[in-house]
Amino acid sequence: MTTICLIRHGETDWNLQKRLQGATDIPLNQSGENQAKEVRDSINKGSWDLIITSPLSRALKTAKIVNSHMNLPLEIYPELLERSFGEGEGHTFAENEERFPNRSFPSIEPIVDFEQRVMSGIDRIRNLHPNKNVLVVAHGAVINIILSTLSQGEIGSGKTKVVNASLSTIHYMDEQWKIKNYNQHDHLTNFQT
Repeated sequence: MTTICLIRHGETDWNLQKRLQGATDIPLNQSGENQAKEVRDSINKGSWDLIITSPLSRALKTAKIVNSHMNLPLEIYPELLERSFGEGEGHTFAENEERFPNRSFPSIEPIVDFEQRVMSGIDRIRNLHPNKNVLVVAHGAVINIILSTLSQGEIGSGKTKVVNASLSTIHYMDEQWKIKNYNQHDHLTNFQT
């Protein structure tokens, strides 16, 4: 059985300001670094074989903090890059609601392409690391599209807010992925929705 624990990166200033980040490379703020440390301290360090991350700095820094007491092999997967929201990036959610009420941002990465890219990354993990326990640090939309795809739309995109530094776990067994849990945040002392 292959197990993946999906970790959303810690908080950034744009998360705090409720700005759409997308593929814009925004670093963690101090709260985000503290959240990553709380994830690190809550993870059972003997249970994991490697850590995989998006290349964006907020995910990579979270991965390095989580990995700081485990020293696992660390791999970077471009397939786990956050969705590009085109001209919506950098604006607050309220500004975007006014400018683009249907969320049709010019130059947005098409949802079909995004889903295919992310799920190809999940397939790559399964193929290269069968029967391993893998920590994956990624982004809100990435984790949501995985949850949505695996649940046939019952949870995930448009239905679930994946909070910063939350944990979601999926397993591959009997030739299919199954969701064990999602959006776990009991380890966070200053949890905010």
